Amino acid sequence: MCLVRSFVINTRLNFGKKIYFFPKVAPLNFATKCDPLYFANRNRIFGNVQRELSLFNRGTQISRPPQDYPLNSKYERFKSAVPFYQKRIFWVYFGGVGAFTGIYYMTHLETVPITNRRRFLDVTPKQEEYMAQQAYRQIMNQYQGHILPSWDNRTIFVRKVAEKLIKVSGMQGDQILDLKWEFHVIDSPERNAFVLPGGKIFVFTGILPIVENKDGLAAVLGHEIGHQIARHSAEKFSFLKILLMGQILLSIFIDSGFLSRLFIDLGILLPFSRKCEMEADYIGLLLMAQACFNPEEAIGVWERMNRYPKTVPQFLSTHPNPEHRIKNIRQWMPEALQKVNESDCVNEYEGFRKITDQFRPQWVVW
Repeated sequence: MCLVRSFVINTRLNFGKKIYFFPKVAPLNFATKCDPLYFANRNRIFGNVQRELSLFNRGTQISRPPQDYPLNSKYERFKSAVPFYQKRIFWVYFGGVGAFTGIYYMTHLETVPITNRRRFLDVTPKQEEYMAQQAYRQIMNQYQGHILPSWDNRTIFVRKVAEKLIKVSGMQGDQILDLKWEFHVIDSPERNAFVLPGGKIFVFTGILPIVENKDGLAAVLGHEIGHQIARHSAEKFSFLKILLMGQILLSIFIDSGFLSRLFIDLGILLPFSRKCEMEADYIGLLLMAQACFNPEEAIGVWERMNRYPKTVPQFLSTHPNPEHRIKNIRQWMPEALQKVNESDCVNEYEGFRKITDQFRPQWVVW
């Protein structure tokens, strides 16, 4: 009975026409007994459902987006659940690049003259000299008007000492390096001297009072020629390639930011530069001893240099501090004195003194 009443109430009768039975909504559960509350709440319950279902008959409302969905939102791809460096294809490429890098590294190892240190070097002397040409032009333009002429006593003094060192270095007229040695003295109070690839030596007049004599100058020039013998400029270019490759690989796994840059400078680049400086000190000390200069004067040069105020601490500098250099020179001194004994320095010293006496500046003390 209750089922019949429910069916009749949910029908619409149109007089004069056919009767169409159109239920507003089909109940999910049939009532098993008459419940007055069911009919009392029927319009409230099923009316709301009917209004919601009527949206399907309205084409203008079916495409309306939900109100809580932002209209300017963008599509985002789902992130992969597995990091790319954990995929097999990554390690295949990584292994191939690593194998190629290892083979390339091993085939470009060579030995530093005099020290016999093994190092990676993939820059040819021609490439090294080409890279130094621009720096050479910049320096010549920067100090234009301050470079002493070739006939100046100070320029002659520097050239005579340098030529004697080059002679014993075995680099005079080197056909492999094709060096064209040039010596420039710059009239400037800077206490500095340096060498560019290709045999371009620059000495500032500010360092001449510190060296005091030919032996002190030989210690400074021997150090600079030592850089050229070891080809430290080319080694630094080669080392930067390895460092760049390592930095790229490191950035794959971690974010290389300020801390990694600070670590590279303080932990790798600056110690590498100081190592090259110490190697040049060692080569220069042996060169000046073999050229019959007094190697003990190298200690005096750095003792006088140590009297000047320090600009930066050693761990922030590209050069070792004078105390460290003096300590190293004292350790190398027995080997340098042995070089003096092995060379014919008695005759060499007297002949060299006669030549340089006529060009000796007034401040130079023999």
